[in-house]
Amino acid sequence: MNTEQILHVGKPNVGDVAKFQEYVEQIFANRWFTNNGHFVKTLESELQNFLGVKHCVLMCNATIGLQLACHALDLTGEVIVPAYTFVATPHSVQWERLRVVFADVDRRTHLIDVNEIERLITPETSAIMGVHLWGHPCDTDAIQAIADRHGLKVIYDAAHAFACRHQNQMIGNFGDCEVFSFHATKFFNTFEGGAITTNDDQLAEKIRLMTNFGFAGVDRVIHLGTNAKMTEICAAMGLSGLGSIDRFIACNRQNYQRYREHLAGVPGVSVLNYDALGDNTNFQYIVVEIDPKLAGTTRDQVVEQLRAQNILVRKYFYPGCHRMEPYRSLHPEQLDRFPVTDLLCDRIMCLPNGTMVDADDVARVCREIKAAVSAATQPCH
Repeated sequence: MNTEQILHVGKPNVGDVAKFQEYVEQIFANRWFTNNGHFVKTLESELQNFLGVKHCVLMCNATIGLQLACHALDLTGEVIVPAYTFVATPHSVQWERLRVVFADVDRRTHLIDVNEIERLITPETSAIMGVHLWGHPCDTDAIQAIADRHGLKVIYDAAHAFACRHQNQMIGNFGDCEVFSFHATKFFNTFEGGAITTNDDQLAEKIRLMTNFGFAGVDRVIHLGTNAKMTEICAAMGLSGLGSIDRFIACNRQNYQRYREHLAGVPGVSVLNYDALGDNTNFQYIVVEIDPKLAGTTRDQVVEQLRAQNILVRKYFYPGCHRMEPYRSLHPEQLDRFPVTDLLCDRIMCLPNGTMVDADDVARVCREIKAAVSAATQPCH
């Protein structure tokens, strides 16, 4: 039995614990635990300033945020979504009784292929939902141009892209709105939570109403709504971590550089090159592709060997949303239409990163990857 420390892909980062504890004392003193209290309002204001966006509405989680975005934008019919993403992206669309239309992704960037989008548009299409995967932004100019030509709404799933820049702006300023995740596994977290950002005043007001049952004051409900509010304790966690963003990113970047150095020249193993993709990223995800022909082994075999050594790498986003339910049953005709997504789902894994991962941990992970490849490429005697 392996007794070495278990390494996770997304072990939570923690900011200023003393400050968090101070906030908790205030929350108990105030006896105000939820319903848009002081800490939620403060975090929304801080995030608006940090992102340079007019409106930030905190959420209990990003999936609810995506659902509210679909509802607030009055989407109907079909929404175009990349097949290579976390299943919450299409689930939020399907939950709103809209039809998910999957698009394949670009081989180099892993982002929705803008050349696919226009081909998929029908009279029933109401929106495009792009995903800023790995913190790398979509081609927002091309997507917006397509949307403008066809009168479509644009939502971005920015779950991976907090604190990332694009075209000299922070992610959060593109499309009709963008949705962030502050889940515990994200490099900036609020325990559990998310946010919708927008520069549209009317949309922001509508989303705020929908987040709190449609209340516009005491006993005054003026819109359909649900309960999507963030709690005070979650907002306090966010405020205690916001001041550590630079430290979190610096740690991610350092680990990323270490991984690249250790894995350089390993046959069939390549680390996604953020430098080549451009734009400022948060370096949260260490994305590795295994080419089975060159490595002599498959991604799944490498993952199995790493997990046996208590290194819990993840297969992103295996087996592909189009091969998950309910989409597999609803749209069987789409199963073989996404060759790039299928290839990535068979080859990509993400490695441990964050403030709980140090130089020795990176060396250990890379040592095991090299051993797996070396064993597979050794000639038989």
